Formats: sequence, structure tokens, C-alpha cells
Amino acid sequence: MNILVLYLVLLKAVMTSFSGMASLPMVRDDLVEKRRVLTDRQLATAIVAGRTGPGPNGLYLVSIGYFVDGYPGAIAALIALLTPSFLVIPLMKWVGAYAKIPRIRGAIRAVVLGSAGLLMAASVPMARDAATAPLLTVIVVVSFFTLAFTRMQTWWVMGGAAAIGLAAKLFS
Repeated sequence: MNILVLYLVLLKAVMTSFSGMASLPMVRDDLVEKRRVLTDRQLATAIVAGRTGPGPNGLYLVSIGYFVDGYPGAIAALIALLTPSFLVIPLMKWVGAYAKIPRIRGAIRAVVLGSAGLLMAASVPMARDAATAPLLTVIVVVSFFTLAFTRMQTWWVMGGAAAIGLAAKLFS
């Protein structure tokens, strides 16, 4: 894949999302579905790599860039991830002047809700790809309900799921 095209695809995903993981549906659609330069398994691996380190959630894009085109792809992804930071300051001045208008506030809420729906739509195929055994399916379901209906920290759930998976692998 052309490095400039990779940069533009990832820049589009970053520019149209409100948080790190909100770019996931667009990245999956462009790189897994349309261009087929990435698999769902590689995408899931990139997300895990990005989430295990400290920092913003969007760092998984650097791993995606690496999977697509090695170190040049990782650098292109990092630049795509940083580009909006340099554009947001003038944009915030403009949005700040109009943020109290009810129509603008409603539009911002609608975009955030739409982004959440797209994130769920992109997560389902990845969950299907990850849950290939009954134990893994149970881990996915229990993790979801634990995070959705309790105040347990995410890292406890991730650590518990990893421990169960490791124990199952060691004792089977």
C-alpha cells in the first residue's frame, strides 16, 4: 500500500472521530474490508498493543501502520495521529464561539452518538473472530457484563481474562 494513501486513510479516520477508539469503524472498513491489507486478527492485535501501553487510545493506529507497511507505515500512522493536534487550536476558537447555540450542541451530540454506534458495529466482527472457543466466548460475555454493569476497573477485567486464558492454556 502506498504510504501517502495509508497516511490519508488514517488521517481521515482520526479527523472524523472524537476519541481514540472511535476511529476503529473507519479503519476497519478502509483497511480490512475495502483494501484488504489488514485482517481482523491483525486489527485486534494492534488494538491490544495500543491499549497495553500508557497514553491515548489512538496509539493502536501506529501498530496498524506497522502491520500494513513496517516502520514507514508506523511513522505515517504516527504523523496522521499527530496532525489533528496542530489543527485543533484554531478550530476550538471557532467552535467555542458557537458552542452555546442549541443547534450546534445538538449536532455535536448526534455525531458522538453516531460514532458510538459505528464503534459497536465494528466491534462485533472482531469479537466473533476472537471468540473461537467456548471458554473465550464466556470470557467475552462475562467481561462485557462486568464492565457494563459494575464499576470495576478495566485493567482488573483484562488481567482476569488474561489469567483465565493463560491457566486454561497451561492446564489443557
